[in-house]
Amino acid sequence: MARSRAAYEYTEAEDKSMRLGFLLIAAGLLSLLGLGCCWLRPALQERGGGGSANCTVLAVRQLGERFPCTFSCGAACRGTARYPCLQVLVRTSRSSAPALLHEDERQLRTNPKCSYIPPCARDDQENSENVTYKQRYWKEKVGSQPFTCYFNQHLR
Repeated sequence: MARSRAAYEYTEAEDKSMRLGFLLIAAGLLSLLGLGCCWLRPALQERGGGGSANCTVLAVRQLGERFPCTFSCGAACRGTARYPCLQVLVRTSRSSAPALLHEDERQLRTNPKCSYIPPCARDDQENSENVTYKQRYWKEKVGSQPFTCYFNQHLR
């Protein structure tokens, strides 16, 4: 009464053909992923208001406000220190309105008010010296010379 079904075994040629088919599908998906990352993403960013621009420093100033940062000096040594806020205002070739310069998007998310966040040192005075050094760099070395920056109108 019980019927027994024989298991179908693929021939060597059928097995190789199926492997080749799966390999071609995987290669096609990886190609689409590469196309999206290399060609479409930059094009969409440019369309969305981002891209490179020429920037000129308008003002470099320290705000009176000090922000906390966390330092680590070993496995059992952690603490908080404070650093002054440095703002670098620039004018871009893509917009006439002044914009606050940030090193990268991570820094923008960490502290959107400041242009520079120093590496957190244990001593507040050392943090202040790092910020003052960066302030002199922007005033004296860069000054009013144009430089390439990346601008996103949506993030400002």
